Amino acid sequence: MEINGIILAAGLSSRMQAFKPLLKLREKTMIEYSVASMLQAGVKQAVVVLGYRAQEVEELLRAQYDSSRLVFTHNRQYAETDMLTSVKIGITALAACEAFYLLPGDMPAIHTNTFLAVKEALNRSHAMVAFPAFEGRRKHPPLISWKCIDAICKFDSPGGLREVWKQFEHQSVTVAVEDAGCTLDADTPADYSRLVDYMKVAISS
Repeated sequence: MEINGIILAAGLSSRMQAFKPLLKLREKTMIEYSVASMLQAGVKQAVVVLGYRAQEVEELLRAQYDSSRLVFTHNRQYAETDMLTSVKIGITALAACEAFYLLPGDMPAIHTNTFLAVKEALNRSHAMVAFPAFEGRRKHPPLISWKCIDAICKFDSPGGLREVWKQFEHQSVTVAVEDAGCTLDADTPADYSRLVDYMKVAISS
């Protein structure tokens, strides 16, 4: 199964009170870890959706990856739009594939085995969406069949991605994972502190 990915990093980071993609976690930035985790999982190409301070992030990542692995696109209305808008923009930049991962750029601690588990679940079940589940709750990153693309792009009702997933509720599967990284993002300074502590252990182990 040929798989690509979308990484969302367009937002203002207003709740964090600092620009999340460029925050350091040991020797690399948050966005570097997020991109690396997806590429290490075997995607052919990852689309990074940028917005606020896009040039800084793009320059950082272009120095490490060639255009065959990483593609950049931009949500110009990042200050006024939601995550679903960035997802739609990311989809327009996707190369042809059978499925794609969707990962917020402030979730840098996802283990490779989690990506592989949802890939196996989607491949085995022929579902439309496969989610990892940690302690019984759905988490990122979902793996989404290309068959969902039209419905996602046409969705224009309130509720954002949560409502989009309801369209595929009976065509979705979950797979249990033992990956606490699925629960860790950096919406607030307290979240970031927890993530820093977790990454110290995860990287050294």
